[in-house]
Amino acid sequence: MPILPPKLEVPLHSPQLPAPIMFRSAYVPAQGIYPQHQHAWGEFVYSFSGVMEVKVADHRYLAPPHYGVWLPPDLLHVGLNRLEAHHCSLYIARPGCTVLPATPCALTVSPLVRALLEHLRQLAPDDLATPEGARMLQVLLDQLARAPQAGSYLPNSDDPALGAVLRMLQAQPGDNRSLPELAHAAHSTERTLMRRAQRDLGMSVAEWRQRLRVVKAMPLLEAGQTVETIALDLGYGSASAFISMFKRLVGTTPDEYRKAAAAPVSPRH
Repeated sequence: MPILPPKLEVPLHSPQLPAPIMFRSAYVPAQGIYPQHQHAWGEFVYSFSGVMEVKVADHRYLAPPHYGVWLPPDLLHVGLNRLEAHHCSLYIARPGCTVLPATPCALTVSPLVRALLEHLRQLAPDDLATPEGARMLQVLLDQLARAPQAGSYLPNSDDPALGAVLRMLQAQPGDNRSLPELAHAAHSTERTLMRRAQRDLGMSVAEWRQRLRVVKAMPLLEAGQTVETIALDLGYGSASAFISMFKRLVGTTPDEYRKAAAAPVSPRH
């Protein structure tokens, strides 16, 4: 069965995809939004630059470039991006979705998956319609089936106390108050926040705050701000402390991330 060229759109009400696997990529402007919709196929969303958000009911799945968001078939969702972004979608017909999670989640993007996605976005439509293109898409699906699940990179909480703390940190990512101080501001206790963070976030508040800072730093790096300025704005006493944290969570230094995000995209054939 031929692979559909990436720029050809499929009506969302279609009962099935015209091919087992489809790939498409697009640039979206700041404050871009895909209104609430659903489709009869699965979708893997990945952002080459910028940060894409996907909302499912009351849950938000946010993925910077080392994560992607998996959405099973028939799932109502909204896609949006706060800043300009270049993203892609891998559409997978229902039979192929059985090897992927049954619930929405973030998937860790390995260097191989990233390389495949980068290569696919540079291919002409005719290249994807070849047997070689079909095999490449199948390899990508096989790799995603093995990708570690990460839930949401930056999960939220409806808990009154924990939610209040997360909103404080969202508003001021450079806030360096200790957990007891944050708990006091939210009329709670340190122990309560620790317990609810593990229950709702799957991580400590400290880890969540570091992830928040990574997400806030990415568009600033892409915009050309210096590492020193970003580090200070995000509450770090030195650039080296920020660089160490960023490399631990992202796998590259801030400067390496900036260079990769700024790398020109080869034109389509």
